[in-house]
Amino acid sequence: MTAQRHAILITLALVTSACAAAPAIDGPVGVGQTAVVGGLHVRPDRVIEDSRCPVGVTCVWAGRVILRATVSDGSWSKPINLILGVPADVADGKLTLVSVTPARKKGETARTTSSRFAFKFQDGRQ
Repeated sequence: MTAQRHAILITLALVTSACAAAPAIDGPVGVGQTAVVGGLHVRPDRVIEDSRCPVGVTCVWAGRVILRATVSDGSWSKPINLILGVPADVADGKLTLVSVTPARKKGETARTTSSRFAFKFQDGRQ
């Protein structure tokens, strides 16, 4: 094998491995991305319900968002349904879906693919 061909194969292997695992980020994430929250990894998998009241509309009920997410810490992983603003028991603490952006607008259906989700984890061991 020539040195040039060997270098190309190594480069392809590095590029492929870099693309295989999406990095976890701190901050709002979209479906399929992973957020790091208080040591936990939270990946939104899908929106089960988005019945939020659109901006500029008077509603009797504000509505809610239910998000199916996978939560892990490296040694375990489990799916969980998170309801916007409602703390859920996870890993000796409380995980809360604190925001979903953008807000719904009058006349539009729920945004499930372009939504961004932010989380907060309050460790119960502190």
